[in-house]
Amino acid sequence: MKRVLIIGAGKGGIALLRLLRETDRMTVVAVTDVNPNAEGLEQASLWGIETGEDWRNFIHKDIDIVIEATGSDQVFKDVRAERSSNTVLIPGDVAYITSELLEEKESLLTEIKQQTDNQTLILNSIHDGMIVIDESEQVSFMNKSAERILGQHKSEVVGQHVRHIISDSRLPQVLKSKRKEVNQKLKLENGYKVITTRIPIIGKDQKVIGAYAVFKDITEVVDLAEENTDLKEVKTMLEAIIQSSDEAISVVDENGNGLMVNPAYTRITGLKENEIVGRPATVDISEGESMHMKVLKTRRPVRGVRMKVGPAEKEVLVNVAPVIVDGKLKGSVGVLHDVSEIQALTSELKRARQIIRNLEAKYTFDDIIGDSQEMTLALEQAKVGARTPAMVLLRGESGTGKELFAHAIHNESKRRHNKFIRVNCAAIAEPLLESELFGYEDGTFSGAKRDGRKGLFEEANHGSIFLDEIGELTLTMQAKLLRVLQDQEIVRVGGTKPVHVDVRVIAATHINLEKAIMKKTFREDLYYRLNRLPIYIPPLRERKEDIVPLANHLIQKLNEDYGRIVGTIHNEALDKLMDYDWPGNIRELENIIGRAMIYMENFQDVIEKKHIPSLVNHESAFSDVPGEEAVWLGGTLQDAVDDYEKDLLADAFRSHNFNKTKTAKALGISIRNLYYKLDKYKLDKERAK
Repeated sequence: MKRVLIIGAGKGGIALLRLLRETDRMTVVAVTDVNPNAEGLEQASLWGIETGEDWRNFIHKDIDIVIEATGSDQVFKDVRAERSSNTVLIPGDVAYITSELLEEKESLLTEIKQQTDNQTLILNSIHDGMIVIDESEQVSFMNKSAERILGQHKSEVVGQHVRHIISDSRLPQVLKSKRKEVNQKLKLENGYKVITTRIPIIGKDQKVIGAYAVFKDITEVVDLAEENTDLKEVKTMLEAIIQSSDEAISVVDENGNGLMVNPAYTRITGLKENEIVGRPATVDISEGESMHMKVLKTRRPVRGVRMKVGPAEKEVLVNVAPVIVDGKLKGSVGVLHDVSEIQALTSELKRARQIIRNLEAKYTFDDIIGDSQEMTLALEQAKVGARTPAMVLLRGESGTGKELFAHAIHNESKRRHNKFIRVNCAAIAEPLLESELFGYEDGTFSGAKRDGRKGLFEEANHGSIFLDEIGELTLTMQAKLLRVLQDQEIVRVGGTKPVHVDVRVIAATHINLEKAIMKKTFREDLYYRLNRLPIYIPPLRERKEDIVPLANHLIQKLNEDYGRIVGTIHNEALDKLMDYDWPGNIRELENIIGRAMIYMENFQDVIEKKHIPSLVNHESAFSDVPGEEAVWLGGTLQDAVDDYEKDLLADAFRSHNFNKTKTAKALGISIRNLYYKLDKYKLDKERAK
C-alpha cells in the first residue's frame, strides 16, 4: 500500500483526502497546511490522520507519494528538492482535475439513477403488467401490476427463467425471431386471461439484448364492465397519474390537437397549458418534425427522436405511441426526456478525458515490435536517449514508427510523470503555429482569449514536447525555435517578457536534413542543435525479418477492431509479403493485412496468399523494358475508381453476411455512407435477387 502525504488542506486537499480514503491501494499518513485552522486539518484529525503545519516533518517518513495541493510554485519546487528519489511528486492541479472529474461523474451517475428511478416509478404506476427478460431468458424486471396479475412477488420472480413463471410464454421465441407480437391472447395458470404484446429489445449493432411483454388483464376489464364502473373515475385516476409524473407527457386526439399536458411538459417547453391544449401538435416544436403527426399518420410508435421544443429551443428525446381502441385510432401519447443538461455534462467529461489523454504518452518500448539487428540498435539508442536530458532527433521514412519511439522515450525518462505534448509541425498553418507553440498575450489579435493563453511549450513544462515533421518548418519559425532551444525561454506572441521553460524536446523528420541545408531550406545551426542524439529508424525493407512478428501483432490488433478470429498467416502469404519492399512501411503493412481480413470469409482463420492484394514494387511497376510499349485500355480514372470501389464493397458486404453495420465498421465508413454507396452501385438490390 502506497503512503501518501498531502500538502495543503484547502478545498483541493479536502477533495483529494476524501478521494484517497475510498481506495485500498493508498493510505494518507499525514496532511499539512501553514494555516493551523484549515478545514482539511480538522477533517484529517477526525479520521485519525496526522496533521501539521510543516510538511518537512513528514516527507522522510517512508513517503511514496506527495501531492502538492497548495498551488504555490515555490512550495512545489521546495518539495521537489527535499523529497527522496523514490518519492513521486504529483502537482495538485493535476490531482484536483482528477477529483473534479470524478465528482462530475458521480453527479452524472446520480442524475441518471434519478431518471431510471423515475422511469421505474412510471412503469410501476401503469395499470398494465410488464415483465422483462434478458438475453438468457431470465426475468430482469416486473412491475407492480404484473405482480398482481401473476400472483407472485417480484423477489420470487427476478432471476428465474421466464417459463418457470409463465409456462406458455413466447418471449424466448421473440428473442430468437427479433419480431414483436402484438395483441396476443394468453391464459395464465391462475385462470387469468390477458392480452399481451411482446417486443424484442434491440441494442447497438442490432444485437438483441432482451425482450419484454406488456399485458392487460381482460378478466379485470370484464369484471369492471359487469360492475358498470364509472369511467369518469378511471379517467380521473389516469389523469392524476399523468399529472404527478416527473416525465413530460402530452396527449393529442386523432386530428393532432392537444388534449392534455402535465406540469413537467410545460416546464420543459416553456409554454403554458392553454398555449398547447386545443392547438395543433406542431405548436411547441422549434426545430424538427411533429412525432405526434407522424404516429397518427403511420399508426406506429416512434422512439428516441431528437428535436428542439419551446421558445428556448430545449433539446429533448421524444417517444410517441398511438392510442388505438377497438381498432380505431383515438390519438397518441408522447413522452419527452430533457437530455440537454446530460449531454452537456457528458460532453464536458469527454472533453476533459480527451485533454488528459492528449497529455499522456501511450506507448512504451514493449509496444515496439522488432528483433532485427537494425531495430535492436535503434531501440538501444532510444533507451540511452531516454536516460539523458539531451534532445533526440528521430529520423526515418513515414510509417516507420517515429511517434511510438517518442512516446517510449518519454515514458522511460525521469519526466514520465509530467506532460507529453505532441505537435505536428506540418499540420498547423504558419500564422497559427507560433501562437500554438509559444502562446499569446491579451489583445494580440481578434478573437484572442482574455488574459492570453499558454503555448504548448509552457504546457509541457517539466515534461516533453514531440515536434513531428520538424523539417517542414519555415526558416522564420526555425529561427524562433532555435532561440527557445538555446535560451530555454519563450516569449508569447504580442509579449516582451521571457518565460523560462524546462522542456525536453524530441524531434522527428522524414526528410534529408543535410540536403535541406544545402538547398538553404533548413538552418545549419538548428540542425546541429537538434542532432545531438540522432536515432535512425530503419524502413521495413531493411528489416524484413521483422515482418513475421509485426504481421502477427497486427492480426491480433485488427481482430479487435473488426471483430474477427483470425489466428495466423499462411507461409505462402508470408513469402508474398517478404518479396515486397513496403514503401509505406508498417502503416502500409497494416493496411494490406486489414484489406486481406476484409476479403476473408467469417469462418476462415488463416490469411492465405489469395487474400493478399496485388503487391508490385515501384521499381518493377514502372521500369522501362526494351521492346515493350505501354498499353492503355481507355476509360476515365473515375470509372476505374468506381469499378474498384464497387468490387470492394460487394466483397466486404458478402463476407459480413450482408450485415450493413458490420460492413461499415470493417470498411471504416459511416453507416449512412454505406447506404449511399450500396444504392449507388445497386448492390442491395442485387443481393435481394
